[in-house]
Amino acid sequence: MMFDLCQSPVTLAQKQSLSEWDGMIHAFLAHGTSTPHHLGAILKAEPDFAMGHAARGLFSLMMGRAELVAIAKDALSAAQTARQAGPITRREALWIDALAHWLEHNPSGAVAAMEEVLATHPSDTLSAKVSHAIRFILGDAVGMRTSIERVLDAHDASHPFRGFALGCHAFTLEETGEYARAEAAGRRGLELAPDDAWGLHAVAHVYDMTARPDLGIELIETNTGAWDHCNNFRYHVWWHKALLHMDRRENDVALGLYDAQIRAEKTDDYRDISNATSLLVRLELEGIDVGERWQELADIAQSRTDDGCVVFADLHYMLALSGADRPAARDAMTARFARDATKPGDMQARYADPGIAALSGLNAFAEGRYNDAFSDLVVARPTMQSVGGSHAQRDVFERLTIDAGLRAGRYDQAQALLSDRQALRAGKPDQFTQTRMEQIARAQRIPAQ
Repeated sequence: MMFDLCQSPVTLAQKQSLSEWDGMIHAFLAHGTSTPHHLGAILKAEPDFAMGHAARGLFSLMMGRAELVAIAKDALSAAQTARQAGPITRREALWIDALAHWLEHNPSGAVAAMEEVLATHPSDTLSAKVSHAIRFILGDAVGMRTSIERVLDAHDASHPFRGFALGCHAFTLEETGEYARAEAAGRRGLELAPDDAWGLHAVAHVYDMTARPDLGIELIETNTGAWDHCNNFRYHVWWHKALLHMDRRENDVALGLYDAQIRAEKTDDYRDISNATSLLVRLELEGIDVGERWQELADIAQSRTDDGCVVFADLHYMLALSGADRPAARDAMTARFARDATKPGDMQARYADPGIAALSGLNAFAEGRYNDAFSDLVVARPTMQSVGGSHAQRDVFERLTIDAGLRAGRYDQAQALLSDRQALRAGKPDQFTQTRMEQIARAQRIPAQ
């Protein structure tokens, strides 16, 4: 039996395959472009490696695209065949179970399987990262933190992936409001794993949430080695940089980053679309004319109205359809939300709540029905975390809610939401809060506080 860099057993027969597997783990943790190449080489050399097939399936489902479900099903079939062909470890069996659960519309079951792995293999950074990633999709910040904190002791100074574990911990600390600890953990993680884009981005989140854009921009610009090697995650880092520039009221810089980096490649990954749509919405709310940029995003979104894989993705597709004024496609998305909300499953429950109310609010906003938009978005607001993403990513919906309230003349309620938003952000008023508080003050004819 061979052991990988996570100090966990793998039923590989060849040393070269183990080397590829270790390379795959490192690449996956670092959001590196080589992840699928390593995995492909392993499965070519050892087609009966059950965990490799399970990894292929799970990684496909993480992409949140309907057309990749077939690939995940094929991977499950291959993994089950391999499972029957020869002995596999309990760890590998649980990975197959995780894939099966997710394909049965139960990603929570996939998380449970990963946690069972970690109960006996707490040094398994790969399984910890997969649990982290699925919980992120499910909007379970507390669970993410609990999970990584259970295994931190096993990622001691001798563990080759301690830096990546600290990066995950930093993100969970940030998402649960412990900004100082998150900054410290993330910066220490970067020292140990200078190619950890996730850890760098966790610290960028801290600076966004605490209205310190100068530090965030400096962090990103002076640590390019952490993210310039990445797959499409590098676009997300550029997105963070754009947000930080917006907080300095440098909207022209943010729009320039959109063209030069964020949408330089017209990718169709839902995470890239969410970056783009949420940035354009933010810019438009600040009165910036974004021209025809909505059209190519809406073309992609229009082809995805039936996806139904991730509520977070679908809500951003709706933003694109609204931005480009595609009413027929918006209607199709609305009808599909209603259908999905009646079905069993973890994600389907999120279509029911908060999905339907959030979508209705976005529709109303697009149609200029701001009072309705505010009412619907306020209904969705208490459970919006469950759609997944981070505080920073979901903030686009918070901004739309507040601006809908302002446009509807519901100043007291909008002010209360602004106060809630500021409290979440360590009490630090960012550019958005400042300008909206000034707007309310002018409307109420009282001096701005």
